[in-house]
Amino acid sequence: MTVPSDRVSPGAVVVGAGPYGLAAAAHLRGRGVDVRVFGEPMDGWRSAMPRGMYLKSTPRASNISDPSGAWTLADFRISRGQPPVGDRYAIPVDEFVAYGEWFQRNRVPDVERTEVVSVTSGPRGFRLELGTGEELTTGAVVVAAGLRPYARVPSVLAAAVDAGLASHTSHHADLGVFAGRRVAVVGAGQSALESAALLHEAGASPTVVARRPQLAFGTPPVTDLVDDRPLTSRLAEPGSVLGPGWPLRAYAGIPWAFRHLSDGARELRVRTVLGPAGAWWLRERVDGRFRVLTGHTVEDAEVRPDGVRLRLHGPDRDELVVDHVLAATGYRVDVDRLDLLDAGLRRAVRRAPGGAPRLTPGFESSVPGLYFTGLTAADTFGPVMRFVCGTAFAGRRVGAAVAAAG
Repeated sequence: MTVPSDRVSPGAVVVGAGPYGLAAAAHLRGRGVDVRVFGEPMDGWRSAMPRGMYLKSTPRASNISDPSGAWTLADFRISRGQPPVGDRYAIPVDEFVAYGEWFQRNRVPDVERTEVVSVTSGPRGFRLELGTGEELTTGAVVVAAGLRPYARVPSVLAAAVDAGLASHTSHHADLGVFAGRRVAVVGAGQSALESAALLHEAGASPTVVARRPQLAFGTPPVTDLVDDRPLTSRLAEPGSVLGPGWPLRAYAGIPWAFRHLSDGARELRVRTVLGPAGAWWLRERVDGRFRVLTGHTVEDAEVRPDGVRLRLHGPDRDELVVDHVLAATGYRVDVDRLDLLDAGLRRAVRRAPGGAPRLTPGFESSVPGLYFTGLTAADTFGPVMRFVCGTAFAGRRVGAAVAAAG
């Protein structure tokens, strides 16, 4: 039974309290929009990222955006009496979660820690049902769903998933549970390589199965500050929050232009820019530490009494028996996977061929008043939406669009 809200309907609702949800709320309030925010602050980072991991992005690319330009990671470190850090500092996930919680307490202190069960369209905008049983209406909904709804596990692993012998990396906050066990890690990106390193360090026996002919790692920054590089280097490869180089500078500096590329070009760039590869600081924890089968794909996964038998296609071996398969196979945005949206509402959202919503310059979908931010918006605005630094562009655009519509 639902309980009607006794509060005045807000001008906007933000669904999600991770970096993109918090930034959207801060910018909306900066524009004078009355907003309610629902979700557990930083929950995706706390419960879907393994303990002991580090962010792939640099500190200057890891600021949650506030309209004042303050409340950065550097400000957080100062508040704790810690020194400033540069591009050669890898941020522990625990530090980033603490930073996000600090940002939330100071900029969005009234986050309501409850789930949005459903969103449906109605005559006065949108009707939301909460996990508490409360119902409310609003004229604008900003969906900041994070990564987990889009976790992709190859269909060849379906039987192993059903048997509890395969899972996506986002399902584990503690890889120590695999100590003493054989684990196949499928993938070649940061998630795969860091998960394998953490498994090895926890006492498991990981084997990386990668389709790529060889693993790739980022190049270590020459300096802590990009502007400290020689002038010739800065001209040839200008700096950006995503890294050095003209393409990355374009993705970071003019994300509004990305939406004008063709469907195929956008899909390819979102999937391949800055990946699949490991961070530069990860190489020493991978090379020579455990088995890596490059140039291999999983053709079949058979559940057996002694674990999972993987039939591989590749140059070195055709079979691998493990106790568990960890799919570090990324995320694929598809509106149909957002169960909190009513089926009719999902059908009304115009999409790209892969299932991602087509968005206006203000992050609004084809359903007036329904906005998407974060990874869900990457097909429209590019790879910067995969990183925390994208909260600056997204927060400004969403805040301005909702305020103008209201």
